Amino acid sequence: MDEIMVVYWTGTGNTQTMAEYVGEGIREGGKTPKVVPVEEISASDLKDAPVFALGCPSMGVETLEESVMEPFVEEVTAFASGKKIGLFGSYGWGDGEWMRNWVDQMTEAGAEVYGGEDAICQEAPDEDAQDELKELGKELAAL
Repeated sequence: MDEIMVVYWTGTGNTQTMAEYVGEGIREGGKTPKVVPVEEISASDLKDAPVFALGCPSMGVETLEESVMEPFVEEVTAFASGKKIGLFGSYGWGDGEWMRNWVDQMTEAGAEVYGGEDAICQEAPDEDAQDELKELGKELAAL
């Protein structure tokens, strides 16, 4: 499959920017990214995709955004087994616990997870984070 979906939720725009860098890496890796806000897609749109990426910032006490992203991720968890999923996101404070929990959730559901704590940044992505996000995209494109 030449198209790889990059689905994200953003509050301040940082995670959207991160999603665009993942998309850039996918493009550099020779595939076509489809970067889309979670509000514009349903989880079932990912059911047949062997590879995709999900992005969400840390919210509250290091959790996923609860009204839109968390229910979406719960649906994805039901069919995650055998999928290759890139995870990324930003945070304002904390130590990445939300991402570790998210990686564990997807891994326990049977997915092979890429990115995770290697694809998080505090606030807006700096140059190092931009490079890591592009590398995540390239890695997903190579699968």
